[in-house]
Amino acid sequence: MSSICVIGAGKWGQALHYALNQSTASSEKQKCFITSRTKKDIENFVSLEEALLCEYLVIAIPSQSIREWLTQNFKYNGQKVLVAAKGIEANTGAFLQDIYEEFVPQKNLGFISGPSFASEVIKGLPTALVLNSSSKSFYDQFYSFFPNFIKTYYSNDVIGAEISGAYKNVLAIASGICKGLNLGQNAQASLISRGLVEMDRFGQYYGANKDTFIGLSGAGDLFLTASSTLSRNFRVGLGLASNKSLEDILEELGEVAEGVMTSRAIFKLSVENNIYTPIANEVKLILEGKNPQESLKDLLSS
Repeated sequence: MSSICVIGAGKWGQALHYALNQSTASSEKQKCFITSRTKKDIENFVSLEEALLCEYLVIAIPSQSIREWLTQNFKYNGQKVLVAAKGIEANTGAFLQDIYEEFVPQKNLGFISGPSFASEVIKGLPTALVLNSSSKSFYDQFYSFFPNFIKTYYSNDVIGAEISGAYKNVLAIASGICKGLNLGQNAQASLISRGLVEMDRFGQYYGANKDTFIGLSGAGDLFLTASSTLSRNFRVGLGLASNKSLEDILEELGEVAEGVMTSRAIFKLSVENNIYTPIANEVKLILEGKNPQESLKDLLSS
């Protein structure tokens, strides 16, 4: 059997570790290992050195930390890498593909997208995900590792998947604000649907496939993340609507909310490239202290 390891033992990493250990490969159970910065009492936990010897890696390290981690820890020796994070680097505006390709050849890279709350995956509840890669053979090697309760699809629209996964977190913050302000379901549905249009507009600038945004990677993940308190980013929005400080919200959350930093990256890129992204821009301004009610007025009048 080929060896596979999840790097990153947060909730999503642990959920993927669980799922990949439920799969069958060549009629035998596929053992999946896991590692993280600090040792955890998890079955099949290994050291990073052992993890990097595996042929297949699933990396679930937050997007804002990955460049530093790869620089300091990663040693490429032919591994196939499936990226399980969703975000855009805030300081540079770099997409994850840009960062990973400095360390791994494009043909050995793939990216997970689609609706996938960790708390449901770890219970074995059904969902569907997209494995995005420029190489179809990459998908052909990886898809059999996934269990029966996860339906996988292939797409070569890596940039579309990346933008969908990153952008939906920012829109989930906006949706949480909308819910927290008690603006009603009409407003929330309007916000989410216009957010999807905005996501698509941003993606079109970078050459993404329009169909990606109405599929699992775009609409599927957005509808999930922007409508449930299981979403960390949605809960950030709820906290902002209650006039909590961002510091207090993140401390209560105890987890990374990718949309916070990604909003800064989208703002940076939209300004530099003259892309119309009013909802994402307002989220960034609210995170920096703007009154949500003022943002509402500005969105309604723009």
